[in-house]
Amino acid sequence: MERSTTLMTAQIHFIDDLVSLINIPLAQYTHYVQPLLQLLYPVEEQKVGADGQPIQNVESTVPWSNQHPFLNISITPIECSVVCSRSLARKYFEPVVSHMSHLKMQDRVQASISKEDFVVVSVEGEGLEASQRVLELTTPLAMAGISIFFITTYFSDYILVPSKSRDQVIRALEDRGFAFVKSAEAYVNAGARHHQRHPSSSSSFEYAPPPSTPPPTTISELQARTFSLLNRRNIVPEVQRNIRLIQCAGRRDSLNSPSSAKHLELQIGLMKCLLHPPQFLSLTLVESEDASVLLEKDALHVFGSDDVLLGSKENYLVPIILDLEPLPFEATGIVCGVAGKLVGPGGGGGGGTGLHHSFNDAVEMNYLSTAKSGAIIVDENDLERAVEALRQGEFGLDVL
Repeated sequence: MERSTTLMTAQIHFIDDLVSLINIPLAQYTHYVQPLLQLLYPVEEQKVGADGQPIQNVESTVPWSNQHPFLNISITPIECSVVCSRSLARKYFEPVVSHMSHLKMQDRVQASISKEDFVVVSVEGEGLEASQRVLELTTPLAMAGISIFFITTYFSDYILVPSKSRDQVIRALEDRGFAFVKSAEAYVNAGARHHQRHPSSSSSFEYAPPPSTPPPTTISELQARTFSLLNRRNIVPEVQRNIRLIQCAGRRDSLNSPSSAKHLELQIGLMKCLLHPPQFLSLTLVESEDASVLLEKDALHVFGSDDVLLGSKENYLVPIILDLEPLPFEATGIVCGVAGKLVGPGGGGGGGTGLHHSFNDAVEMNYLSTAKSGAIIVDENDLERAVEALRQGEFGLDVL
């Protein structure tokens, strides 16, 4: 496969933590509100020293939005999905899952926590269109038969892969010209990051070994396999025309001072969203960046003043939802296949066996992975072109 020429300067590293993926059916969401709030706003345990004086917790001096190596909470019309450290999944969610499983609720689908550990690949690279980033990053992994989840925030891209696939991921991306850095020190200081990235985020909940069939040899073959699989499993993309999203981020000046009014407004707004969930919300927290929020336009009012969140409030995005529950756990290539469809001939770019696409007329897309579904996120002005691109071709999809 040809080497990437557009993402050679991207900085890539593994976040030093093992994470779990949690699927919460919407019908059971109310039972998990408390664990969600505890995850986001943990109660600080006061420690006392030998002299009887309280010891200040080091974490208390870190902004609340930077206390997780990686955390994502997403609510969509399909499910609530959580990505958090394995230890926190055990602490906050396992007791509730166990309790619910013992109730007489056989007629209901239960929440589940992935048995497999995942690792998070962080990708920082500016100056690239969203569709280009998604395609360039996911193609080598799909061609290697690696199952992934893809989440793009206001600032960066994040790829979740099974921890046992770590070495395979490194080889696949390095073969394409990407270079891994050994620590987060290579990142630009988070305080200087007030540029906006065009947002994005695959799903196969439990990890299984790569399929026995040989990986595809060309992108065209990969795309044909992907859409053939979606058609066979009757997976129909559903346009959520009544949902208009905006991509925002917390402001650095509101996070550095725990007592600031903006800081509190952001926390209270997120708490309100969890207590009374909108149709769509995705929150991502990491140690090195400000909070990233993808949410409905109609939910903006819960954050109080207009300047609590950074980002354009006028550029609206529309989600196209894929319910991936029917797919086998080892399914791969969903994100790459969708991106190729929107960037390829139907989306304005060129097809072929390599990655030399013309992005001038490509449909701008982002992709949000959740535990058992995926959301193609497009600008409302590009929605009809995106739908047409997904429909056309030998393996075109019916789009609702």
